[in-house]
Amino acid sequence: MNRRRTRPAVALLTAAVALLATGCGIRGTSVPVDAGAAPSRASCEAPEPDRAAEGTGRVRVRIYLPCGSRVLSLSRSMRLPKEQPPPEPVQIARALLEQLRQPPTAAETAAGFSTAVEDWVQVSGPASDDPDRALRLNRPPEELQSMALAQIVCTFGESTAADEHHRVVLGGPESDRDPLKRYTCTEEMRRHPEIAVNSGVLVS
Repeated sequence: MNRRRTRPAVALLTAAVALLATGCGIRGTSVPVDAGAAPSRASCEAPEPDRAAEGTGRVRVRIYLPCGSRVLSLSRSMRLPKEQPPPEPVQIARALLEQLRQPPTAAETAAGFSTAVEDWVQVSGPASDDPDRALRLNRPPEELQSMALAQIVCTFGESTAADEHHRVVLGGPESDRDPLKRYTCTEEMRRHPEIAVNSGVLVS
């Protein structure tokens, strides 16, 4: 065999192996490549409510928690205020807000749920000139994280804290400076919570 012909053939074979080893001809690099976030394995499937937590004086309620980039509803057992006649809207709102402030349960966390509502968020009833079902937060709603506001609007909207059309009237703590706005939990808000802070309509 002619050695002059063998050497080029060996060189070509060596080059082909090198190309395969570097990923089909893609040259390796020491520079980090941002391929985006790793795929989430969260199921976002609401876990079954804890039956052991149910009992006298407790009711099933629906609250909204973030999972991924959305807010989704799930069921919890909650103790309602004992006042008779039935609790006022602000009492319902406070009990629901307490649920939103709580860390998710182990099952909720495993499914990918979290909460954006921080401990400092408080709610009170209407000021003297406000509509009956108005609720006032201790900060203007637009100063909350949009995800947190979407949680509050959607959770309150499925309760007696809202009006018959599931609309929620919210304002900040100062009635003379923080105008009331009406919020509605739409499908778009549930899918895109970032729109919540700009979705309020002034109450005339």
